[in-house]
Amino acid sequence: MAKLEIENDQLVLKLTLLEKLGAFRGSLKFRLESVSTARVSSQPWEELRGFRSPGTGLPGVISLATRRGKDVKDFSAIYGKGEAVVIDLKDTNFDRIVYTSKTADTDVQKLIEAISAPH
Repeated sequence: MAKLEIENDQLVLKLTLLEKLGAFRGSLKFRLESVSTARVSSQPWEELRGFRSPGTGLPGVISLATRRGKDVKDFSAIYGKGEAVVIDLKDTNFDRIVYTSKTADTDVQKLIEAISAPH
């Protein structure tokens, strides 16, 4: 399962080897200053925008992909049911990251603390 890590002034969404294969990409890394908002969603499938291109997907089961639509480019790492973290970004090549997490509340809190800390 994708895992949020804060490394210095970077937000890193670490993907497992199988996730990298399924998403056709490596882990994602962004400067903390690129984070606009971070929140928990109890309906991760409703957060998805655009079409999978490239990646792996089966509605309600898995969305492990770059998602593209009109004026949006998102990344998703969603599995089944459960809570997800939704991170809106600015000034990057992605607009949003959505990933399921068993520790969604903790992930959001950790990210908010990191972007609030003086750099």
